[in-house]
Amino acid sequence: MIFRRKIDSELLKWKNETKGEKALLIEGARRIGKSTTALKFAKEHYRSYILIDFGEARESVKQLFFNLLDNLDTFFMILSAEYNVTLYERDSLIIFDEVQLFPKAREAIKYLVKDGRYDYIETGSLISIKENTTGILIPSEERSISMFPMDLEEFAWAMGETKLVEYIKDCFNKKEPLYDSLHKKATLLFNQYILVGGMPKAVDAFLSERKQFSKCDTEKRDILKTYRNDILKLHASYKNKVLSIYDQIPGFLSAHEKRVKISSINPNDKAINYEETFFWLSDSMICNECFLCNDPNVGLSLNENRSFIKCYMGDTGLLISHTFDENTKNDINIYASILNDKLSINKGMFFENVVAQMLVANGNKLYFYTHYSEEKHRNDIEIDFILSSGNKINNRIIPIEVKSTKKYKTESLEKFVAKYKTRVDKAYIIHPKNLSIKENGIICIPAYMTFCL
Repeated sequence: MIFRRKIDSELLKWKNETKGEKALLIEGARRIGKSTTALKFAKEHYRSYILIDFGEARESVKQLFFNLLDNLDTFFMILSAEYNVTLYERDSLIIFDEVQLFPKAREAIKYLVKDGRYDYIETGSLISIKENTTGILIPSEERSISMFPMDLEEFAWAMGETKLVEYIKDCFNKKEPLYDSLHKKATLLFNQYILVGGMPKAVDAFLSERKQFSKCDTEKRDILKTYRNDILKLHASYKNKVLSIYDQIPGFLSAHEKRVKISSINPNDKAINYEETFFWLSDSMICNECFLCNDPNVGLSLNENRSFIKCYMGDTGLLISHTFDENTKNDINIYASILNDKLSINKGMFFENVVAQMLVANGNKLYFYTHYSEEKHRNDIEIDFILSSGNKINNRIIPIEVKSTKKYKTESLEKFVAKYKTRVDKAYIIHPKNLSIKENGIICIPAYMTFCL
């Protein structure tokens, strides 16, 4: 099944704005639908297209990039014959799929774009794309765009709930609660999204089995195995560290602070020795990094502390299967238990992970905040996420606390707002309940509204 994706409009914007003067590189984690999206776009907006999958391309095709870039008439003639496709000037698209497997094709973009006959889209997994650039010239005639797993809105489209998400966005903008029956419906949709996640294959399996979780779980475990195998193929010296962090993500997130504690991996090691490890996990988009920022201001990145880090899974559906990887495949009892709040596990780890996932999909970098009280000998303020308002004239910060239960305290967020009141734009609590606004101005939104932030 081919799903509607938000990136579709970005591809059309690229086509209309650049008019062939730049190629488009779609970057993202493995199995998020990059190739399917490019192919769908080609069929809808061009008279013809050629998709070159460099995982399967014949050697004769690869040799064209070595031998005929100085004779593009012949290059395109042979390419057209190889794929039995007629190419039309300014109305054909050539897709370089899995371009990280053949960096020479990426380097050739410079000459192909300059030639101007056709449009070009490259798709590649960040797991490999930046490691395979040694000895090639990265083309300046290339625009990159990040693609993520399906967010809640895209998931809702796939589930046939377009009207519901429009209603959710309208209520968010008006700062009004949903009607109770629709709040319950949206909450069920959100809980399904946590369990299934946003990997297209998993969503397709969930729908094809009439919303059963068995085949969906199998698809997710296959993806997790693919990720693990990719890590095992790393030639870098930090391969074992990457594997250690990857395997222990559920354990880190189940702890109260949800921070990665290097001492639990190696008591004699330091966080600085894992810098490349976290960079790889984040750059591959398997994980979403969240750094400590103890002097929160509009320039959040200027005050980040990379010694303290939270490491969220890029997709919460994958986190569910990763957490229960010791169970046999297709153990749908786990899904039923989570769906009905009957599983004795820290639900907050999944709740916070899915919030992080949706914030990142909206283009936010993640930061958290803690304040240690010498008097109390503990953290007396803990803020899960801090965003920038993005206002060019009066940019301020937005603190967010995530609460997975209906009963909670707001003392930490209130203290933060009081401490940094001149810097704070709005303050949010993300919780399972309907939308409400407290007397102190803190906005409490249901978790399914996170994609609106």
